[in-house]
Amino acid sequence: MIRVNNLHKYFGDLHVLKGIDFTAKQGEVIVIIGPSGMGKSTFLRCLNCIEFPNKGTIEIDGVKIDAQKFSEREKIALRKKTSMVFQNYNVFKNKTVLQNVMIPMTSVQKIKKEEAREIALTYLEQVGLMDKLNEYPSRLSGGQQQRVGIARAMAVNPKVILFDEPTSSLDPELVTGILDLIRKMAKAHKRTMIIVTHEMRFAQEVADRVLFMDEGIIIEEGTPQEVFNHPKNERTKKFLQQISFGITEQR
Repeated sequence: MIRVNNLHKYFGDLHVLKGIDFTAKQGEVIVIIGPSGMGKSTFLRCLNCIEFPNKGTIEIDGVKIDAQKFSEREKIALRKKTSMVFQNYNVFKNKTVLQNVMIPMTSVQKIKKEEAREIALTYLEQVGLMDKLNEYPSRLSGGQQQRVGIARAMAVNPKVILFDEPTSSLDPELVTGILDLIRKMAKAHKRTMIIVTHEMRFAQEVADRVLFMDEGIIIEEGTPQEVFNHPKNERTKKFLQQISFGITEQR
């Protein structure tokens, strides 16, 4: 369903992604963990074509691009296969909650406004924002803005949803609510999800597979139990030992 081969990304002289190979199955929930600044978010942004890799291939649901020779049409086709939930919400400040969720459907997918409104209402109900339809982001909490972002990502019916540290900009008391919502969405909709997070307990609970990424490469991968309880790589072990709260042994 997703296949990435030998993906490289540079920012000037900085080599951020150093030959990523990656696959994901339909409906799989994959969580990427690792130290900050080691390429996790850049990897997601390359999958979504927000950033353009310098080398390698990306294939999602039958649409494939080669980083060194892709067309605008291919880029748009690949981007339509994914949606993204950003760490800083990325909601339109001058649009209401309902308008924020409708915009990608009406402007990109060219869905009629009446149909887009009905779809938007379905997902806004799921994220618990039916009482905020006509509010602007300035009147919403961080958690509510992130719920708008999740509803918007779901509403376009993507093959893959990318979550880029979806709780990192939230106050601590709001984190649990957003993580619970993502758990619920993962279980209910069976969509492929790739989640970058520093919430280790959440990663244990929601992931089908966990990837540990460091210095632009995937160091280790496996089930949550394999990676958290029986890591094989020394860098993985060191990272987990540095986490301030313990990871309890699964039984």
